Amino acid sequence: MKPPRITDSSLRDGSHPMRHQFTLDQVKQVCQALDDAGVPVIEVSHGDGLSGSSIQYGYSKTSEMELIETAAETCRNARIAALLLPGVGTQKELKEAARRGAQILRIATQCTEADVSEQHFGLAKEMGMETVGFLMMAHMRPPEVLTEQALLMESYGADCVYVVDSAGAMLPQDAAARVAAFKSALKCQVGFHAHNNLGQAIANSIAAYEAGAEQIDGCLRGLGAGAGNAATELLAAVFNKMGLDTGLDAFKLCDAAEYILAPMMPFQPIPNRDAITIGYAGVYSTFLLHAKKAGEQFGIDPREILVELGRRKAMAGQEDWIIDVASDLAHAKKNAASPVTSPQ
Repeated sequence: MKPPRITDSSLRDGSHPMRHQFTLDQVKQVCQALDDAGVPVIEVSHGDGLSGSSIQYGYSKTSEMELIETAAETCRNARIAALLLPGVGTQKELKEAARRGAQILRIATQCTEADVSEQHFGLAKEMGMETVGFLMMAHMRPPEVLTEQALLMESYGADCVYVVDSAGAMLPQDAAARVAAFKSALKCQVGFHAHNNLGQAIANSIAAYEAGAEQIDGCLRGLGAGAGNAATELLAAVFNKMGLDTGLDAFKLCDAAEYILAPMMPFQPIPNRDAITIGYAGVYSTFLLHAKKAGEQFGIDPREILVELGRRKAMAGQEDWIIDVASDLAHAKKNAASPVTSPQ
């Protein structure tokens, strides 16, 4: 099998734990190190994609267009990718990102909403960009349903469609089954993007590759949302141990993670109590704070709320369910505690 193409998302997914505060100098340092280590694709943008800088998602310290331009000017060999979520990023931002040096557009939708991406794929292809589809929260639908969504993205012009484990909820067999389903149905390439909430990011990435994934994502030192991502330096080392020549210098990536990125990081993402709960429940990380607030209001352990949301298959954008779930759980708890009296 050919080695996978590695995309490093430290400067996009890593924007979440950085609170979107990357500076031009930091982007330049990280890009120089990644480029020197042989990383072929570097993703740069707000954590929530183009135009994500807002009161809803968090304001960027520096314009993402300036970050993209700096990255493109810095790299000698690596190509720059940007993320776009339909409904957040628009045609205007897409064109501007391309003008500033982005050559690859990664278009992300919820795993049941690929149909909202058609225009974005069309415009990006017209502009000569490589296009990648991102089906987020992919654990929430079985392989056959997910494949139907992937086929839509392929029909719109995707050069690759990713299985995206946004909540870090998958086990290796889950990743492999979804990638294998894509490979059996799609003519375009297949990719995999892991999160480490259950400590499975590397294992899932390897399982995805062995099932046929041609593209795999990582972040230096695992810097990303939730418990972080598959660490790029670990991917390089593991694939090397598997006898695969990815073109990455694992030791240079280790040095970049240790001496360049780590000093910038406010904390090291790990599978802590909250992150494990998110992965176990299989819900989006944005639910966590709301669940904690609702837990305080209704006297319910936030973990119970998150697990119930996962059981109900709540998707991002359905945060209004959280109060309803907390209320239902509190009501059930009250009824269970009330003694049942027989009629006299």
